[in-house]
Amino acid sequence: MNTVPRGWTDFGARRIAILSLVTVTLLIQSASYAMAHNVTPGDAGYIQEIWGVNIIPFMYLGAKHMVTGYDHILFLFGVVFFLYKMKDVGIYVSIFAVGHSTTMLAGVWFGWGINAYIVDAIIGLSVVYKALDNLGAYQRWFGVQPNTKVATLIFGFFHGTGLATKLLDYEIAPDGLLANLLAFNVGVEMGQLMALAVILIVMGFWRKSPNFFRQAYTANVIMMAMGFILMGMQITGYFVAA
Repeated sequence: MNTVPRGWTDFGARRIAILSLVTVTLLIQSASYAMAHNVTPGDAGYIQEIWGVNIIPFMYLGAKHMVTGYDHILFLFGVVFFLYKMKDVGIYVSIFAVGHSTTMLAGVWFGWGINAYIVDAIIGLSVVYKALDNLGAYQRWFGVQPNTKVATLIFGFFHGTGLATKLLDYEIAPDGLLANLLAFNVGVEMGQLMALAVILIVMGFWRKSPNFFRQAYTANVIMMAMGFILMGMQITGYFVAA
């Protein structure tokens, strides 16, 4: 069960503000080098040139996308932040996988396309949502706790739609399309498991610290700031490109 610990303690608004500012600055500086759900020019050229079934290359591309997709990693980090049992981690990660796999496969197969800036802004919103959820904001503000499993599934749909939208831009060859998409999705899940393993190892050590809960507050504030920056980048891009 995804629970929010009670007794958050604010150990310094100034410290939180400084950390948030540093995070925002780093994100802005890195924005010109990486964008959410982007496929690198080399990979894009490869996708456009190949024909037929290419299982291993598409598995590699899927895994590479996941481990370098910071929006995925941020959301996944938020989802498992307060999950202490491996059973619960497995449930939530599986729900997320079902969500993004469904819309990624269906989106490319049926040619469903959504404006990339809009869907990536929603993905940034998913990071903000999860950070606020971890901070217990909805319970304090509205007196209710949203269904975390349903939210994870819904945002999983948007994460998959974002990837499908980018893949559609590269017009993957129809010959072997289904097999290649399935291989790509398997690669995405492999990459997700690798990222999850690193997150869980780090979280395991971190949770042993007596200062974990104080630091967790700051970490989720920073994660929320990252989500807002991702949203801002995409919304700005939408109006600039219009």
